[in-house]
Order: sequence, then structure tokens, then C-alpha cells
Amino acid sequence: MQLRCAVLDDFQGVATEMADWSPIADEVEVVSFGNHFTDEDTLAVALADFDIVVTLRERVPFPASLLARLPRLRLLIASGMRNTVIDYAAAEAHDVTVCGTPSSSTPPVELTWALLLGLARGIVTENDALRAGGPWQSTVGADLHGRRLGLLGLGKIGGKVAQVGLAFGMRVCAWSQNLTKERAEEVGVEQAASKEELLASSDFVSVHLALGDRTRGLIGAAELALLKPTAYLVNTSRSAIVDQDALLAALHGGRIAGAGVDVFDIEPLPADHPMRSAPRLLATPHLGYVSRANYETYYSAAVEDIQAFLAGTPVRRLG
Repeated sequence: MQLRCAVLDDFQGVATEMADWSPIADEVEVVSFGNHFTDEDTLAVALADFDIVVTLRERVPFPASLLARLPRLRLLIASGMRNTVIDYAAAEAHDVTVCGTPSSSTPPVELTWALLLGLARGIVTENDALRAGGPWQSTVGADLHGRRLGLLGLGKIGGKVAQVGLAFGMRVCAWSQNLTKERAEEVGVEQAASKEELLASSDFVSVHLALGDRTRGLIGAAELALLKPTAYLVNTSRSAIVDQDALLAALHGGRIAGAGVDVFDIEPLPADHPMRSAPRLLATPHLGYVSRANYETYYSAAVEDIQAFLAGTPVRRLG
């Protein structure tokens, strides 16, 4: 009997175009879902007849309760090599192999700068006005050269963001709980004395931290109050690192110049979510990882994962 593979959250309808699935065509039927399943009951029904599931990033949780309702599931593939919303112990208990794929850090770096530049130069506001026959010039751009860029996190992505900032002639500093002087010197940036000092002194702040117990809620109302009223905050990392209610209050109150956000507490965002109408906000629907090269990598690797699993030699196992 032919196995069935479900590809989740194929919003653009390109999953089967971004890779060559023909090597497994004789053994596996691939079905992509362009809609997002918003609750466990609906997801359990939709996936009941599938042996393999390919899921993008961490949008769809696979807790023990869901895995228990998918007795046919044998292989779960997540894009990237880290996923915090899969219950690995439950997967093992239900004889579900979990595998990952390679992932590039370049697309989120590029999106970070798209948001930062868009905010700094009022790109959306000016474009909308121009196309609607509105005022000719209504904003005054914020300069990058000579300004201070504060990075929360200086890992693979943060380090690349820093290099672009330096190329713009910005003064770049960084802070994280694990940042060492040696790492800051390696990248060529200043190590901030504290999180508070970084926030208070930076003209632009960008978040590049992994979500964990120490970073959840790291930026709340008290931290946002430290930012200059002319400062911009960009978050392309994880929504829970920045308290969303506190950010909305700061935006509505005009306490910061603006924010660029690519990650949200609920994805996709409900139509009436307050982030959709917040002022001073440039928002994108979690596009950090969404690029042609990354999709080609994800789905090609997913095919490889399936081939290896069928051969009895799973690769890139997670858990």
C-alpha cells in the first residue's frame, strides 16, 4: 500500500515545485495543505490517514495529545534542526521518527534589514501616499550612518546583521546573557555593559535570541520604557521574547518611533488581532525563513529524509 505524506502550511502552493519529489513517487503520495489548521481536533482529523507529515518551522505544535490521535503517523519532518513544539518523548513512545532539514540563516538577516530600512525611511507610508495621489513627501527619514544599532543576541543571525550594520557605518553593540568579549571582538562590535544600557543608548534595536526560559518576556514594559522616543525595535526572532501587550501600548502611546515585527503570538494572525491595526508598526507574516533558496533546501531535504526513512536509515534525527 502506498504511503501518504502531508505537507502543512503550504500557503503559496509551491511545496511540490520547490523540490524533485519523483524519487519517492512510487511509494509515497504527497498532499499539500494550503490552509492552516487552527486547532488540534481539526488537525487530528485532517492527518488521520497520513503516514508522514512535513511541517514548517514551529507553527504547528505536535504535543503528546495530538500524537496519540495519529496512530498511522510514522515520520514527522520539521524544517530546520531545532523545534521546540514537538514532544519528542511522546513521538518516541508512539514510534514516530522525527527528522529535520538544513536551514539558512541568510533569509532572516535580509528580512531584518528590509524591516529596519522600511521603518527608517518610511517606505510603506511614502509608497502608499504616492500611489494614492497623496502628499509628495510626508516623512523625514531616520539616518543609519553614525547611529547606534543594538543587537540582542550575536549568534549566527545576529553576527550577520552586525556586519551589515557596520557596512552602513553604524556603531554596533550587542548583549546577551551568554555573550563573551571574545565573540564581540570576533564580530567587530562593542559588548554592551547590560541589556538596559543597550536599550537606553541604541537608535535601533534588533532581537536575535533563541526562545527559552531566560528569554521569554525579556523585553517588557520596563525595558521598552528605556528606549529613546526616536528609537525603533525590530523582532524577527520569536514573538514571546517581546511582551506583545507592552509593545502595543508603546506603539499606541507613541513612546517609541516604531517597530518592525515578523513573528506573532498567534500565526496566522486572526483578522481582528490588534497587531493588524497598530500604529507605527511595519509587520510581515513571518517571512523570515520564506525564500526560494530556503524552500528548495527544506523540501529537497524532506525528500531525502523520506528516502532514508524508507531505507531504514533515518538521517538528521531530532529529539
